[in-house]
Amino acid sequence: MLVGSRMKKNPVTVTPDQLLSLAKAKMAAGGFRRLPVVSDDKLVGILTERDLRQHIGYWDKTKIDGVMTEKPITVTPGTTLEDAAQLMLKHKIGGLPVMADGRLLGIITTSDILQAFLDMMGATETSSTRIDFVLEGEEHGLIEASRIVAREGGKILGIGTYREKVGENPVCYLRLVAGNAEAIAKSLRASGFDVLGVHPAVGG
Repeated sequence: MLVGSRMKKNPVTVTPDQLLSLAKAKMAAGGFRRLPVVSDDKLVGILTERDLRQHIGYWDKTKIDGVMTEKPITVTPGTTLEDAAQLMLKHKIGGLPVMADGRLLGIITTSDILQAFLDMMGATETSSTRIDFVLEGEEHGLIEASRIVAREGGKILGIGTYREKVGENPVCYLRLVAGNAEAIAKSLRASGFDVLGVHPAVGG
């Protein structure tokens, strides 16, 4: 999934010569934690809530260009969400302006990426249930597991894998939207699968 499909388009912006009080008002009105700073249609910085907190009491006297972070890290609409997330983790930031051909197109935040992650996992489907099991060769692999799910009347919404530790067998999760998850897990165990858990979605 790419940043362009998840970014907030046409973000609210401020200019370097404006006061922090105006920026605070825009953040409060829109529920934002950061604002791109533009001058002559060019991105010149970014202003965050943290920057504002460091200047409490001086918002009506301080211009944005004296507080903002210049030359912020940016991404493009074609950047993957994984790469955007790694940049945020590496630099300990909560959002990235999205640029293309020198123009500010949007902004992507940690909340946007978390929502995309949940959507991809099918976790926003509150009536769903996730079954985790260890992948161990063809006999205890995804194809056989899918057959057991179908046999038990289950319907798979999403599939994914992860590793708890490097070198260990991967864990597969199946997100089910139909069927008795506990009965399916029991059938998987009876067929030799190492089932790690059954997890109903929050609110399900």
